[in-house]
Amino acid sequence: MNLLSDTLAWIAEHFASGELWVRIGEQVFYTVISVLIASAIAIPVGYYIGHTGRGREIAVGISGAARALPSFGLILLLVSLVGVVQRPIAAFAAFVILAIPSILAGAYSGIQAIDRTTVDAARGMGMTEWQILWKVEAPLGLHLLVSGLRSGTLQVVATVTLAAYINLGGLGYDILQGIPLRRDDQVLGAALIVILLALLLD
Repeated sequence: MNLLSDTLAWIAEHFASGELWVRIGEQVFYTVISVLIASAIAIPVGYYIGHTGRGREIAVGISGAARALPSFGLILLLVSLVGVVQRPIAAFAAFVILAIPSILAGAYSGIQAIDRTTVDAARGMGMTEWQILWKVEAPLGLHLLVSGLRSGTLQVVATVTLAAYINLGGLGYDILQGIPLRRDDQVLGAALIVILLALLLD
């Protein structure tokens, strides 16, 4: 009970001081920008694959391989490649890479799950391929795309916590700071905020 009460007191104190709002803002900023960039890449590619059926095996292979990438290792690798000065770029690149597989899978799965007779009927009515994609396939496949976006967002918001390892802030800062100081209330408090933020975004 002492740890719980201390944790709640830490959360209340740091919300009042405004520090937690800054950390949450950093966490949300990295998450939103990364998911938007990943969506701009993955959704058009996923729609193309789903509509034409071309490149599906390649997309599935790349998505599977990307999901197996260790988040922390990927961030450190990119930081070492682009240089310490470009840490934000390396972090964003890592978050985008981690978000793309789920969004890509949601985009092309949503299109491919549609009954082909529906698409054939639209084609028989004289619709162009572009009209079929945007007026028939995209709306009908939206639920799986949204599922992919949710999965990608949760992947990123959890991984953004690791940005603190390269001094980019976020809620991971309080976790990393609290561990060597043995501030269990701080570590637990920041972790709970990450969980609540993930649930809210979901």
